Amino acid sequence: MKKIILDVDPGHDDAVAIMLAAFNPEIDLLGITVVAGNQTLEKTFNNALKVCSHLGIDVPVYKGMPGPMVREQVIADDIHGETGLDGPDFGEITKKGETMHAVDYIIEKLLGSDEKITLVPTGPLSNIGMALRKEPRIKEKIEQIVLMGGAYQLGNSTPAAEFNIFADPEAAYVVFSSGLPVVMMGLDLTRQALATKEVVDKIGSLNNKASKLFVDLMEFFAKTQHDVFGWSAPPVHDPTTVAYLIDPSCIETKPMYCKIELKSEDSYGRTLCDYFGILKKEPNVDVAVKLDFDKFWNIVYETLKLYK
Repeated sequence: MKKIILDVDPGHDDAVAIMLAAFNPEIDLLGITVVAGNQTLEKTFNNALKVCSHLGIDVPVYKGMPGPMVREQVIADDIHGETGLDGPDFGEITKKGETMHAVDYIIEKLLGSDEKITLVPTGPLSNIGMALRKEPRIKEKIEQIVLMGGAYQLGNSTPAAEFNIFADPEAAYVVFSSGLPVVMMGLDLTRQALATKEVVDKIGSLNNKASKLFVDLMEFFAKTQHDVFGWSAPPVHDPTTVAYLIDPSCIETKPMYCKIELKSEDSYGRTLCDYFGILKKEPNVDVAVKLDFDKFWNIVYETLKLYK
């Protein structure tokens, strides 16, 4: 089992990542840390508790950074709605969050672990960047960082930048320049993970609590993704990180040198990936380039099948 800490900003696709990480037998989900991103921290934290309460996920949840390390805060309410998780009816929240700050939890858990742990951020990198800055010794205990963020082609917050990186480019700079093994699930990959009608219908046929939640999430998510970007089916970004850890063969990666653009007004937050090796610099990121569509969605299907 791969020991992971899942760092989220729920978010419809974050909710699916939580569902995958919590119940797949290949994953040992040690904790869920929450960051501001798709919505404000209070809302994203509340959303993580909603998902865990609704599905009976018994994993500690920690509230983290309420905003970026440097820049002003941005949210994605045009995609995820006023609550950050509009659409489904979650009922009463029965789960309580932990009192320790997420950054301190990440540091304490890593330093106290006999084994290396993989960090899986699916939102802005504020918690991870701050943990690395506060206690650099944690690097020795990090197996790898498998993140959703960036793009080597087209952005979605600006023509150049993807939302998670754009929301805290300085934190992303800390992570990408850390010297740690980083795997980047950027938009070039995640835009291949489309929740088509056939996919949603198949998962819905499981007819359990998790599959029903997935269908409800995708109903809202499909509408906003169509309204904003014109997608005929929504790209489900965040679960690609967990699916990769479950079965790396579902995603093809390519080593690249990648830097975070901090100085350009128009390209602020861009992940500048040297796809062709033009700069002759040592690659520092494994960038995801190709998804095995059937294998990916089969991982989601078989995992949600485990719920009652």
